[in-house]
Amino acid sequence: MRIEGKEYHTIWFENNIVKIIDQTKLPHRFIIKNLKTVVDAINAIKKMEVRGAPLIGATAAYGLVLSIIENNDQSFLKKSAENLISSRPTAINLKWAIDRMMNKLSGVNSNKILEIALNEAKEICEEDIKFCENIGLNGLKIIEEIYNKKKDTVNILTHCNAGWLATINWGTATSPIYHAHKKGIPVHVWADETRPRNQGANLTSYELNEEGIKNTIIADNTGGILMQRGEVDMCIVGTDRTLSNGDVCNKVGTYLKALAAHDNNIPFYVALPSSTIDWNIKDHKDIPIEERNSEELSHMEGFDDEGNIKKIQIYPKKSKAMNLAFDVTPGKYVTGLITEKGICEASEKGLEGLFK
Repeated sequence: MRIEGKEYHTIWFENNIVKIIDQTKLPHRFIIKNLKTVVDAINAIKKMEVRGAPLIGATAAYGLVLSIIENNDQSFLKKSAENLISSRPTAINLKWAIDRMMNKLSGVNSNKILEIALNEAKEICEEDIKFCENIGLNGLKIIEEIYNKKKDTVNILTHCNAGWLATINWGTATSPIYHAHKKGIPVHVWADETRPRNQGANLTSYELNEEGIKNTIIADNTGGILMQRGEVDMCIVGTDRTLSNGDVCNKVGTYLKALAAHDNNIPFYVALPSSTIDWNIKDHKDIPIEERNSEELSHMEGFDDEGNIKKIQIYPKKSKAMNLAFDVTPGKYVTGLITEKGICEASEKGLEGLFK
């Protein structure tokens, strides 16, 4: 997708260096950062310079490429894989990508291992682009149906950033929106700011602006009253891990949006590539929910009038804060799962019907 009129992917490989868009600097600064070592890749994931389940997986895959460039040794590669997996625990794509890479690389002759690793990492990225494009085409049908009935702008609420900045291109939740826009269907997006890191305000609104799509940033607790007032036609969110029973683990606050949508008879869709499905965990209580530094809540960053980044404390110094990054929405509150293979109900039967 585009930034200032130029086409970009979120990650690419060039001259033995992995290049990423540093998303901690958006929307105020556009900075391309170089990753030269596996530790650079791990830190980029931990610090959320890259984020979003598909992009985390792709970064981890390229992290193993950097590991091989740094030290072409199987024991170093294995340790690098373990460190990458532990960098962020909730997004299933990370482990999925590492397992896929290691299945190709374990025991491979050292003379060919770099070529094999690089080809597989690139394939993971190209596959994600195609999957996200197909998610968009499948989700477009839902938006078209609403527009054909309404004959007016389709108002879509989304939470966090499941846009192209969270994938390689297109995004998951935003892909149907981009396809609708390209087809000439008038859409407007309510973008939850998504505290504490404000990915909805800083990233979703930013990328929609770059594509010329109308959007409005709202406080996280505004969605319910907008639904009550009839100002939301549908919700689309992404997911960091979806269980085979249809339960969806996504950015904290997603569950509350689903409850509000259910109470107001608003369709609530979740968009995901198949790489985000966890076929092993059966109970959502077993999902590792990441708890991040409480300073993300107690402090905020922004730019002053001189363009300097400032961090300020907004909570009382004596107050404690808990910063859970994700919650789980039971499948019964999800209208449907939009995948690269089609749309299905959020259930074991629905997912197995598409993928098994």
